[in-house]
Amino acid sequence: MFELHPTLEKDSIPVTETDGLLIRLINDARFPWLLIVPKVDGATELHDLTDHEYAAVMAMARSLGKVLKHAFDADKINTAAIGNMVPQLHIHVVARTRGDDAWPGPVWGAGTMVPMSDDEAARRIGLVRSALG
Repeated sequence: MFELHPTLEKDSIPVTETDGLLIRLINDARFPWLLIVPKVDGATELHDLTDHEYAAVMAMARSLGKVLKHAFDADKINTAAIGNMVPQLHIHVVARTRGDDAWPGPVWGAGTMVPMSDDEAARRIGLVRSALG
């Protein structure tokens, strides 16, 4: 039975669920940062997915990258499945701009998370939901 890892649950806000994928917003106002979590019990690596599941994840990563690039005028989109701290397979899609709090380094472990206001979280979720249809 699939269960979302407690750290992902704690650090992110639900956006939508589609094609067996959870889309979540990391609750850090400093970065427009989404997660894709395949609802595949026990998956820790991309190669744990079937070809169909992998294709769905990659298509979603591309779609979310485009959304973030345009909505936040990003200089770069970082997409990664690292999982060193949280073993459950999840893919980060992060909009980066020159001069953001972590530029040019990675966002992981950069400073302290700054929770979004309810209004900002709703705005970001609305952008993503609207773009995904």
